[in-house]
Parts: sequence; C-alpha cells; structure tokens
Amino acid sequence: MSFIRFIPAIAWFIVSLILLGLPGSSVPKYPWLSVIYADKWIHITLFFILIFLFAWPFNQSGLTGHQRKKWFMLLTISGIAFGTIMEFVQDRWIPNRSFEMGDIAADSIGCFTAYLYSIRKFIRKG
Repeated sequence: MSFIRFIPAIAWFIVSLILLGLPGSSVPKYPWLSVIYADKWIHITLFFILIFLFAWPFNQSGLTGHQRKKWFMLLTISGIAFGTIMEFVQDRWIPNRSFEMGDIAADSIGCFTAYLYSIRKFIRKG
C-alpha cells in the first residue's frame, strides 16, 4: 500500500481538525438547524468520510478479509478516540465550544457506519 493513497484521508483529517477547532463564534447559528439536529448529522458525516477515506487504500491491498476487518476496526476505534479527544479540546481550549456527549455519540455512529460500509465494499465474499 502506497502512502500516496492515504493523502485524501490525511487531507480530510486536517479539514476535520480545523472544523472541530473553530471557535463557537465562527459556527453559524440558525434556530431551524437545531430542529433538524444539523450539528449531529454533520458529525456523523464528517466521521463517516474520515474512516471511509482511511479504509479506501485497503481496497487495493493484498491483505486478507480478516486482516482488513482488523484494520477497519482499528480505524474505527481511532476515529472514536479522535472525536472524544476533540470534545475535551473544545471544552478546555476552544472559545465558545463545549463538551457534548451527543457529539461523541454522533462521531461514533459515523465511524461505525463507515466500518460496516467498508467491510461490505472492500471485503469480497469468497
């Protein structure tokens, strides 16, 4: 597996880091967005894309299905850890941002959904 195949994932990680690190005053506030839980959908999408992009290079790897599943699970756990750490960072060091268990749940849903999708897409049935 070539490092170059991970460049989209690394780029998305940097975009995610920037978005999650924005001060609360930079995040648009529209009442109707809270009605549709837009913040949670954004978290789910952000983390789904992150894990999927990191899983993508495994499509062209010589790894077995079992090995890929292990890597996908490691990516999923790492994504959930990243989301959890960023919640603490937001709470402690980002102005006008706070810790939300709902965001961790949304991040976890995005990661786990990407895990399931990656298994379905990148592991061929024998």
